[in-house]
Amino acid sequence: MFITPAYAQAAAGGDANSMLMSLLPFAMIFVIMYFLILRPQQKKVKSHAEMVKNIRRGDTIITNGGLVGKVTKVVDDDQVEMEISDGVKIRQMRQMITGVRTKGEPAKEDAAS
Repeated sequence: MFITPAYAQAAAGGDANSMLMSLLPFAMIFVIMYFLILRPQQKKVKSHAEMVKNIRRGDTIITNGGLVGKVTKVVDDDQVEMEISDGVKIRQMRQMITGVRTKGEPAKEDAAS
């Protein structure tokens, strides 16, 4: 009664192009998130897994807690034994190792020291 037939017909129809254009921003957001967040994270996880897999006896390692020690024995695929002081040996989960300084690499010193 209040709506004319011309308005009713125009509101009912949908255009395929308008639907595609409304979904395009969501697709672009996903692509941007992939390249800015997901892809670098996957590279970081892959490089960490490779680093942890290549730990050998004699390597100097740094743990998540900040302990620095020398690997004395590779126990199994999940653990290594490291010496943090003379005669003090602990077992450390491989996944909790954040960095590996190999045998001949010196410690980095602060510029203030």
